[in-house]
Amino acid sequence: MSGRGEVRLESGITALRQTEYLLNSESLPARTTLPQFGQLFLLTIGALCVHGFHPYVEDAEIYVPGIKKAVDPNLYPANQAFFASHASLTLFPNLVAASIRITHLSSDWALFLWHVVSIFLFLWACWRIGRLAFRDSRAAWGGAALVASLLTMPVAGTALYIMDQYLTTRALSTAATLWVIVGVVERQWLRAALWLLFTGLIHPLMVVFCLAYVVLWLLDERLWPEKESMQSPAPVAAMIFPLNLFPPVSDAYREVLRTRSYFFLSRWEWYEWLGIFGPLCLLEWFRRIARRHDLPVLERLCRTTIVFGAVFFIAALLISVPTRMAPLAKLQPLRALQLEFILLFIFAGGLLAKFVLKQAAWRWLLLFVPISAGMYFAQRQLFPATSHIEWPGATSGNPWVQAFLWVRGHTPANAFFALDPNYMRAPGEDDHGFRALAERSRMADRVKDSGAVSMFPLLADPWRAQVRALAGWAGFKREDFERLHDQFGVDWVIVQKGANPGLDCPYQNSAVMVCQVP
Repeated sequence: MSGRGEVRLESGITALRQTEYLLNSESLPARTTLPQFGQLFLLTIGALCVHGFHPYVEDAEIYVPGIKKAVDPNLYPANQAFFASHASLTLFPNLVAASIRITHLSSDWALFLWHVVSIFLFLWACWRIGRLAFRDSRAAWGGAALVASLLTMPVAGTALYIMDQYLTTRALSTAATLWVIVGVVERQWLRAALWLLFTGLIHPLMVVFCLAYVVLWLLDERLWPEKESMQSPAPVAAMIFPLNLFPPVSDAYREVLRTRSYFFLSRWEWYEWLGIFGPLCLLEWFRRIARRHDLPVLERLCRTTIVFGAVFFIAALLISVPTRMAPLAKLQPLRALQLEFILLFIFAGGLLAKFVLKQAAWRWLLLFVPISAGMYFAQRQLFPATSHIEWPGATSGNPWVQAFLWVRGHTPANAFFALDPNYMRAPGEDDHGFRALAERSRMADRVKDSGAVSMFPLLADPWRAQVRALAGWAGFKREDFERLHDQFGVDWVIVQKGANPGLDCPYQNSAVMVCQVP
């Protein structure tokens, strides 16, 4: 028999072995039962209590204004490009806005409930993948529980968490990606295609990683036949990331790229590189364990994930090394590590549950209580001046949030604000977004708007002009604010307490003052 024929025969045998594996999992019900739904809900609530909820921090400053603009088109009449560029590429803001209009819920409650639903869908998918991989309900719970306890763990040097403490497009697209994998493993092609379509409508960039994983899963036997060496993933990386589709970058855009060190592998710290190679080594170890214990689905998932990680590592190298590849930086190929980390923790938790924790409750507590306590402590250090869970409708003790909410209720909808371009990094501010909370337009900042510019280079020049106009903010006087009024139309400013702006300031608290520019 020819070598090619042997490979086809081996591929067929492997496929039959995996099908038999799934068919023989008779002890596991085909559908999720009501008690299991209840357990998943409790796991969701536990994850929420450990990791907290902060609906208006960090990237919410980009995503939430898109939702509020979809609900009320009169909001944000100025400078909306810094969030609308993202919103125009996704169904996400329209989906959440539609739920607000239908249910008549406040935006606070809608964001909270959508966040809870996204965590539930995500952990449910983790549990389903664990069941498919291990044929063992206990192992499935181990994988889902480990992911739940590590929900806000940073993903190497990518500036991503496994899941954020607030609602974003990534929350829904990550859950949908896992459901695509469930459908593909179960050979439920229509269901997998629908979830893939949903992923693309929610997050056009993250769907690339989802589709790449599916392709690698389907090509598994060709990429890594059991009796042949693995083919190089470089051609796959080249197909996924064509290098001639992006124009040269401007000086203003290069200035933004310098603020995004995580775009380039050459600027990663040594310990961040461990987040690339460590998971691949662990996945290879897990693959060998799976082979020894006749877990073919787990073995194939590990193998596919290893190739997946290698493909996007090579793509990241291609972008990082030659400077002419800088236009490709916004693709952020190492975002693939998010899916890789999730699958790694599902497999690690499943193996621990199957071979170590077993039925001993004290072992489960010994593992998960310290992990959860550590993650809770880390979250309190990230947002020390804010309640751990910012409940809808609750009064905030954060003075910056209080000021932003005063702005929402006491200034006209067409007001145009200026703030310190680094206001989100101010002590006690805790990364809360002004646009998201105050529902008012503002001049560009260096923290979040630079992220929008990194994805949409045409925003680079207006961003640089506005940020440079705010240089030296701490020493601004009345004439500086009047200059902003004449040049950009600014009619309100927020300055930190103790400043002497020479303006009428109708609101002030222990941290800031809200002042009107004449």
